Amino acid sequence: QVQLVESGGGLVQAGASLRLSCAASGRTSSSYAMGWFRQAPGKEREFVAAITWNGGSTFYADSVKGRFTISRDYAKNTVYLQINSLKPEDTAVYYCAADRVPRTLVVLKGGDYWGQGTQVTVSS
Repeated sequence: QVQLVESGGGLVQAGASLRLSCAASGRTSSSYAMGWFRQAPGKEREFVAAITWNGGSTFYADSVKGRFTISRDYAKNTVYLQINSLKPEDTAVYYCAADRVPRTLVVLKGGDYWGQGTQVTVSS
């Protein structure tokens, strides 16, 4: 069992930066690929970024390449999503997910475990 807790969201102005955190707990959580998703009001959940269990590979949605960076800190068992140059269209609830298979996160847009989400609101 893996528990995920997101934090770091908030209300910011366009152009600002945020760093979202996803703290993972569970005996084998460090062996999971981790991903970030977002869901805006009235829209489907969207894949944002993922990182393999060893941090060797990262994946990004085309819409966020160049502005979003995913990373993980094994000592803290935490995955981060650095978001720069925020835009109003980035407004959404951001969710963290974990799965043993990166393809599940990146292609199938699913995951074995999910956090409760953190709200990001970008004002223009």
